[in-house]
Amino acid sequence: MKFYQRKRRTPTVIIVSLIDIFAILLIFVIVTSTFRRSQPAVNIKLPESTTAAPHPAADAATLAELSVSPEGEIHLDGEPIPLETLASRIRPIKDANRPLALKADTHAPFGIIVRVLDALKEGGITGNLPAFTETK
Repeated sequence: MKFYQRKRRTPTVIIVSLIDIFAILLIFVIVTSTFRRSQPAVNIKLPESTTAAPHPAADAATLAELSVSPEGEIHLDGEPIPLETLASRIRPIKDANRPLALKADTHAPFGIIVRVLDALKEGGITGNLPAFTETK
């Protein structure tokens, strides 16, 4: 007795549907990654000003933020640093011509702010230092 043998087809992968799935996953990743924002390392209540104007040369990507918390903690770009090492940490920022801005809390101790300004002068920062304020 002779049986009919069906010819086996070689398995194939349908690439068109895989490309569709890949495109949907790519769009999903792009959309979800653009809504991510960096969280501040220190919560600061900025002082209010009626005459302050935005600094035109400061780009958010290259701006170095020096913040002083209400407890007197000092953070440079979100990283806590001791006051004694502030001058040495500022020198590379000045050498790279990165703009620096001071972000001090309303209730930050004035003595700490004066010592921070002294350390900035030791680090080579001269001239006007932009400061973050809130408009009324």
